[in-house]
Amino acid sequence: MLVTLCTLTTALTCVSGVTVVTQKPPVLSVREGETATMDCNLGTVTNSAARWYKQIPGGVPQYVLRFHRSYSSSYYGSGFSSPKFTSTHQSTTDYRLIVKNVEEGDSAVYYCKTWDSNDAVSQ
Repeated sequence: MLVTLCTLTTALTCVSGVTVVTQKPPVLSVREGETATMDCNLGTVTNSAARWYKQIPGGVPQYVLRFHRSYSSSYYGSGFSSPKFTSTHQSTTDYRLIVKNVEEGDSAVYYCKTWDSNDAVSQ
């Protein structure tokens, strides 16, 4: 059975302008039991973590994990854990979400986001 995982191209508005976060592939179909990988480029943001979310159509986004290249491990949302969900980095702006042993319940839209601490307003 084929399981379809989708990613969105998202944009994050910062105080000084717009940071565009891009993802690929836009649609990914894999067979059950296989490993799925999705890539995220954080654009001009070089010192922030990639945060991955899962959203089933009609549902609310679920926080999957947060990963920064300098972390020793990922930080997971409720109901998500390693080794099924992991993340890696290829550069200071390129991150990858890895979903192992894909099953039907993994079918959803996945997206990444970040924020630029250099542009954040004080809270």
